[in-house]
Amino acid sequence: MTGFSAPSDVLDLLEQLEQAGYPAYMVGGAVRSQLMGQQPHDFDVCTAARPEEVRKICAGFRVLDTGLQHGTVTVLLESGPVEITTFRTEGVYSDGRRPDSVSFVSDIRSDLARRDFTINAMAWSPRHGLCDPFGGQADLSCGMLRCVGDPTERLTEDALRILRALRFAATYGLQIEPQTRAAVLHCRGFLHKISAERITAELIQIVCAPYAGRVLMEYAAVITEILPELRPMIGFEQNNPHHRYTLWEHSVRALEAIPSRPELRLSMLFHDVGKSVCYTEDAAGVGHFYGHATHSVPLTESALRRLRLDHALTEDILYLVRHHDTPLGQTHSTVRRKLAVHGERYFRALLAIHKADCIGQGTNLSNLTLLLQSEALFEEILADEGRFKRRDLAVNGKDLISWGVHGREIGDMLAALLNYVLDDPSRNTPEQLYQKFLLLRREHDHLAFTVSGMSWKHCAQDVRRILEHLSSVQYADVDLPSGRVEVVGTQISLDEIRHALADAGYKVAI
Repeated sequence: MTGFSAPSDVLDLLEQLEQAGYPAYMVGGAVRSQLMGQQPHDFDVCTAARPEEVRKICAGFRVLDTGLQHGTVTVLLESGPVEITTFRTEGVYSDGRRPDSVSFVSDIRSDLARRDFTINAMAWSPRHGLCDPFGGQADLSCGMLRCVGDPTERLTEDALRILRALRFAATYGLQIEPQTRAAVLHCRGFLHKISAERITAELIQIVCAPYAGRVLMEYAAVITEILPELRPMIGFEQNNPHHRYTLWEHSVRALEAIPSRPELRLSMLFHDVGKSVCYTEDAAGVGHFYGHATHSVPLTESALRRLRLDHALTEDILYLVRHHDTPLGQTHSTVRRKLAVHGERYFRALLAIHKADCIGQGTNLSNLTLLLQSEALFEEILADEGRFKRRDLAVNGKDLISWGVHGREIGDMLAALLNYVLDDPSRNTPEQLYQKFLLLRREHDHLAFTVSGMSWKHCAQDVRRILEHLSSVQYADVDLPSGRVEVVGTQISLDEIRHALADAGYKVAI
C-alpha cells in the first residue's frame, strides 16, 4: 500500500525477518500517525518470530532484553531504537495493568485483537500492505475513537486505557464512540488501581493537548475521579457579574487560553479550586471569594503530592496558584517592584495567567488592555534597567558595616534601601543611599517593606488590620498594586511583622 514510509534500516529489518520466514509489520502509532498525515517519532515492529529468533536474525545489532516475558526485545538501529514484539494473545489482567500470561501466536490478526483501540490495532508491511481487521482507518477518517471488541473488557484489563482514551480525544480531536464513552464513564473507578506515575503522565498530556477543553468539559467525572479536589467546582455557580460561567467551565476556558506548558495548564486547572470553600454572598446575592488563592494552595498541593509530580514543577504550580490574582501594576514603579518580587520567569508566567483568567471570565475582556499595558511596561523596564536586585544597590553589606550596622540589621537595612530605590532607580547612588540610611537610623519608628500575596482590596485591609494589631505598630499604609507597606510605631520589629503576616498567608518579600 502506498503512502507509508520508514527509515531505511527499519525497512531492512522488516525484510530480514521476512526472508527468515517470519511475517513482520510496523504496528501501532507509526501506522496511525502516517494515516493521519503525520511523521512518526518512533517505530514499533511485531513479528511471528520469537525473541530468541529475533536475536539471531539481528545478530549484527545491539539487542536489549526489554520485555522477554511479554515477547519484546529492543534493537538499536542507527535511526533509533525499535521494539520488536512477537505476535501474542494475552491472559487475564488480575492486577489491572499487565496480563498474567501471554501466548505467542503466528497470526497478526490475533495479535491486533488484544490492542486497546481500533486506531492502534493496525499494522503495515511493504510485503503485506495494511492489515486493518477492526476498521481503524475508517474510524480515523470519521474522527472516532473505538475500543477493540467489548469496551468494558478492554478498559478493565488496564484502567489506564480510560485516560489514554481521553488523551487520544484531546490530542487528535476524536469523538469517543458511544459504547466506548459509556464504558469510560462506568469504569472510571478502576483508575484507583493505577499508579500515580502512570496517571500523571497521561494527565499532563491531556491538559496540554489541543482539544483539552472539550475533553475536560465532557469527561469531568473521569478527571475528578483522580482529582477529587476539583469535584466541588462542577456546576458551581459563581453569582458574580465578573464571571459568566460556572467555576468549572471558567477554569477550563482559562486553561484553553494559556500556552500549552504543564505548569501553566495545571495552574489554570487548580487556580480557583479554593473558591467553593470560601464562597460568601452579600445582601444583594452577589458571590464573593475572599482569600480564595490562599485556600486554593493546600488543595492544589494535596492533589499534586498524590500525583507525585516532579518537585520543581509542583513548586512552580503552587507559586502561580498562590499569586494568580495579585496585581502586576500599571506604573513603572509598581511593575518594577513586582518584577523584583517575582523575578522575570514568574512575572511572565503570571502575565499569561492573568490574560487567560480574564478570557475565562467571559465578561470584561477590556481588562486585557490593562494587562497589555503591564506587559509593555515590563518589557520596557527589562530592556532599560533589567531586574533590579539587592546586589545591584550602589552600596553593600561592607559599606553598612563601616557605617556601624551589625548582624541581622544589615539585611533589614539593605531591604529598606532596595525598597527606596525601586520607587526611583535614580536614587541608586552611594550619596543618596547614605542619606537615606541616616534617615532610617534616626527614624526607629518608621519602616517600609514589600509584601507579596495580596490580591484584592480585602487583602490590603487584612494586612493593615494584622499590622495595626501588633503592639509596636501604630499605623500601617498599604499600597495594594505594588505591595509596598509603610508602618509607623515604636521599636518596630521586622521579624515580628514577618511572622504575623506569614501566619495569615502573606510574605515580606523585600
